[in-house]
Amino acid sequence: MDAVLNYEVSGDRLSPTVLFLHGFMGSSVDWREVMGTMGDRFCIAVDLPGHGVSLGMSQDNYTIEGATRAVIKTLVGLEVVRPIVAGYSMGGRLALYLALRYPEWCAGLFLESASPGLQRAGERAMRRAADESKAERLESGDFEAFLQDWYAQPLFAPLAQDEDLLCRTIKARRRNDPGELARSLRGMGTGSQPSLWGELEGLAVPALAIAGELDETYAGISSRMADINMRIESAVVPGAGHNAHAETPAGYASLLGRFVDGLSFALGETKPVP
Repeated sequence: MDAVLNYEVSGDRLSPTVLFLHGFMGSSVDWREVMGTMGDRFCIAVDLPGHGVSLGMSQDNYTIEGATRAVIKTLVGLEVVRPIVAGYSMGGRLALYLALRYPEWCAGLFLESASPGLQRAGERAMRRAADESKAERLESGDFEAFLQDWYAQPLFAPLAQDEDLLCRTIKARRRNDPGELARSLRGMGTGSQPSLWGELEGLAVPALAIAGELDETYAGISSRMADINMRIESAVVPGAGHNAHAETPAGYASLLGRFVDGLSFALGETKPVP
C-alpha cells in the first residue's frame, strides 16, 4: 500500500506549486538552496521511498509505479492539484512517468538529466544485473567505499572537480541507510522501469528537458526527447555536468524560474516577471 512521504515545504500555498523530486541517494534537503530562489511560489520537496526519512515502507513503494502513487498520496494530503514537477535523474524519470501515466496530477515538467529509460529489453536486463551488483555492495557494509566509487564515475567528473561540493555531497549521502538504498535501486533503477520512449509522443503537458553542457549523454537524450514531441523543449546549462542544480545553482534556478513563470502565465495563474 502506498504511503505519505516525508516532505518539506516553502512559499505561499496560494501560489503555483512546484514539486521537487531528487535523484538516487538524495533527499528533500537537496532542494533547499533552489527552493530559496523561488520567492513566494509554493514548493514541495519529498523524500522518495528509501531516501531521507521515507524508510521502512512496503515493497510496492520501491517501484516507479508505487513511488508515483506515494507522491500522489502526499499531494492529496497537502491538497495540491496539478503541480509543476521538477525532477533530477531518478526523480526526473519518476516525474516523466507521473506526467505520462497520471496526467491529471501534472501541469508541466522540468526535467534535469533525465531519461525515458532504456528501449531494448536486453539493455534493461543488463542494467538490472548491474544494479543488483550495486545493491549487493550497498548491503555488504562498506558504504563509504561505495560512495567514493560512485562519485568517481565519469558521469560525475565535473562535480568531482569542485572538491568542496564533492565533500558536501558525499557527507549528505552518508545520511542515507544503505540497505534502503539497495531496495530503491532494485525497484526503481533504470533497468527496472518500463521504457517510456514509446509514450513520449502522447505527453500532453509542456516540458523543458535540461542537461549540463559537460554531460553529453543526457544533453543528447534531452534533444532527442524534444525531437519526438513539440511540447518538449531542451536546453543546455553552461558549465554544468550531470548535477546542474548543485554545480551551477544560479543557471538552474534561472531556467526553472522562467519555465514556471511562463507556464503559470499561460495557465492564467500569475503575471510574467519582467
